[in-house]
Amino acid sequence: MSTVQGAGSPIRAAGHRVRRARGAGRASLGLAWRYLRGRGLRSLLTSLAVALGVMLVFGLNGVLPTIMQTFNRSILSTSGQIDFSVTSTLSQPFPTTVLDKISRVDGIALATGEVEQQAPLPVRKDVPVADQVTAVTVIGVDPSVTGRIRDYPIVEGRVLSTTDTSSVVLAADLAGRLGLRVGSELALPSQVGTTKFTVVGLLSTPTVGGQERAYVPLPAAQQLFGLGDKLTVVQATLAPGADRSQVEDAVRRAAGSDYTVGGLSSAGTLVASLQTSQFAFTLFGVFAVVTAGFIILNSFRTMVAERRRDIGMLRAIGAGRRTVTTMFLAEALVQGALGTLLGLVLGYAMAAGLFAVMRPVFENIAHLDLGPLVFEPAAYAQAIGLGMGITILAALIPARAAGRITPMEALRPVSEAAYRSSAGLRAWIGVGVLVASVFCLVTGVPAVIGLGAVLFLVGIALVTPAVVTPLAHAFGNLVDIVFSREGALARSNLERNPGRSAVTVTAVMLGLASIVAMVTVIQSIFAGFLGYIDKSLSADYMVIPQSIVLSQGNVAAGPQLAQEIQHTPGIGPVSSLRIARGQLNGRDVQVIGIDPASYLKVAALDWNPGSSDAAVGQLATGRWLIGNGIFSSQQGLIPGQAVTLQTPNGPRTYHVAGIGNDYLNAKVSTLYVSQDMLARDFNVSSDMLIMANRLPTADPAATKAALDRIVQNYPGFQLYEASQWRAEQQRTFNATLGIFNALIAALAVPSLLALLNTLAMSVLARTREIGMLRAVGSTRRQVRRMVVAESLLLSVIGTMFGVIAGIWLGYALVQAMKNVGWPMPYAFPYGGVLLTIVVGIVFGVLAALIPARSAARLDVVAALHHE
Repeated sequence: MSTVQGAGSPIRAAGHRVRRARGAGRASLGLAWRYLRGRGLRSLLTSLAVALGVMLVFGLNGVLPTIMQTFNRSILSTSGQIDFSVTSTLSQPFPTTVLDKISRVDGIALATGEVEQQAPLPVRKDVPVADQVTAVTVIGVDPSVTGRIRDYPIVEGRVLSTTDTSSVVLAADLAGRLGLRVGSELALPSQVGTTKFTVVGLLSTPTVGGQERAYVPLPAAQQLFGLGDKLTVVQATLAPGADRSQVEDAVRRAAGSDYTVGGLSSAGTLVASLQTSQFAFTLFGVFAVVTAGFIILNSFRTMVAERRRDIGMLRAIGAGRRTVTTMFLAEALVQGALGTLLGLVLGYAMAAGLFAVMRPVFENIAHLDLGPLVFEPAAYAQAIGLGMGITILAALIPARAAGRITPMEALRPVSEAAYRSSAGLRAWIGVGVLVASVFCLVTGVPAVIGLGAVLFLVGIALVTPAVVTPLAHAFGNLVDIVFSREGALARSNLERNPGRSAVTVTAVMLGLASIVAMVTVIQSIFAGFLGYIDKSLSADYMVIPQSIVLSQGNVAAGPQLAQEIQHTPGIGPVSSLRIARGQLNGRDVQVIGIDPASYLKVAALDWNPGSSDAAVGQLATGRWLIGNGIFSSQQGLIPGQAVTLQTPNGPRTYHVAGIGNDYLNAKVSTLYVSQDMLARDFNVSSDMLIMANRLPTADPAATKAALDRIVQNYPGFQLYEASQWRAEQQRTFNATLGIFNALIAALAVPSLLALLNTLAMSVLARTREIGMLRAVGSTRRQVRRMVVAESLLLSVIGTMFGVIAGIWLGYALVQAMKNVGWPMPYAFPYGGVLLTIVVGIVFGVLAALIPARSAARLDVVAALHHE
């Protein structure tokens, strides 16, 4: 880049400023502002990269807290005077003696025992999917005292009375969605099939989505869920003037260590899901900000290279290293501030737009009025901290490099030999890193393979500057087919600045490698789960509750359902799954009871190395258990190990028989024990899932019809044939592909931004050069085609590296699943490779459109006078 030395030139003005400045900081800030103002388009591109990430972090962190506050307001309006609740740490029913102990604690004004459990509702064919109520939370209350602890704003009918046996009170809006009114019957699935309740009262309290509640007499709820006289929660209020913390401590001592004492839960699993979503959205925003940091790093490295002569002049007229370094950091500070401010504005606009779309949805479906947008102080702090922090960190390395440039080095052109020597040294280091990554791969250890994938990416990034030139020659022949004249100029542009080209190639590689890796993981997961279905749920018929997450929102069936199925003509082996909750090493775990004598006749487990079907038979010999992969990996369980399992009847010592997975419980922390031990230690003898095989001589149609008649009496369950179940799960997998495709597209966007940013800066840096090309006869079309050809070359090289790195990274991620106890078969991403190649080429063209048009429209005279 040339430097104009006229009276108004930035260098002379900068020299006067340096001599006049009393401190390096003031001079640096002035210089930074001059350069930013003179490079407006480049500054805008860099600031936009920051704004994108800040927008996502800030906007999404405004949406979710507002939704949570809305749910809190609605839930609190139905809570009445409840001050705290007592539940079992194992989420198991408990005896009424616990209520007696709590009632005697000083400071307790009133305590009442309740049953609170979710019950599924059958699908109504006459109701649209969006208006379906799939489950209600049944709350069994003591009518004699519950009116003093809960609010019941009745708008029609009456409250529950002590003489009611099968009555129900629910919100008026919920009754309307269910097609009920006072006097109607609400049928709920129960241990014996179906129990009907008569609606006696309607409440004015609005229903919260996912928290549809129906209040019934306590004995009716206990009978509905087969609990005997047990409770699931104790609700309590404080006496006037009582100290809350002291009373809660006293309640903890009275109840014992097997119980949890806490404040009112705002929305249970709903709030937990929202909090998880907020964490996931924050991570996505952080990824976008970090990507912006990479683009900023690329921008500032390019600026340092372009301004070597300017830096040399500044150093020659007295500017110190600190002044130069601070100048670049000041530029980053200004750009980070502008980008962060713009991101906050865009984030607010994004949140407001989302609310405009969601508000009618909440009013029509959740029957809630969303309040005004809420941005907590933490949202501002997080967005500003990330936006400014990532910008400064990304500019720090180039700024320090600029400060170390001496006047003589800056004024002397960088020799090709010196660059090749530096690039060659880094390349040899990169080769060493690549060799180390190969050794990591062949170890077969998932954690080491993951380390190898990271080393592989680092190695390629180090090797890229040395191989850009030969690769540009190799792929240039392909580009020449389309750009016969402009291709040579495009190659020379890449070769003249291999450092900038290498950074762009690395950015494209990282973005596209993530696509290949994501496709690999998705294909492997889907293949693995379909394999789990074929193996672990291989029975001819399955009677399954509405939620395939067995412990979530389902009502178990008594033993009579399995007995009826077993005595059905044409049915052979029958086995069932039963479910309870326990704790191991302080961690909650789902405990599934299987029948060792019949389980392997209708199902199977996918065993980890060192375990086999013999472990199932071992369960019949006493307190033995099988751990699934995820939980066993987290807890370090190995076959033969003795562990202490916390049960509703106290701690019990079990031994590990093996490690294996089934389809329904592969992602949930799960232990398998015999059904005899589940009944003895966990007091559970009800079936949650039933599997059956058809006899070879049976008529399929007649057998299916007989089973349909039986299952119709149990509305909480559905009957599936094996092929039907697999097809439904396949459809579910296919439906989720849309979400993954959106994520894949989001991962590809950074590649487009990196290409666009680099090409735009390349055009700006070569303004005089482009002007000279136009002056000697190049047409605007030729200039456009030259920029597009350069972009294609960069994207083709980056795509090649991205495919190689993505295959490696995908393999490492699949292997890493084994390290967390979730083994999946590796599926080569043929479709992902093809998709990546197409995306790389298309992005190469798209990223070049704006810079190419800008270059072609340059005024020749103005370009030749550009400094």
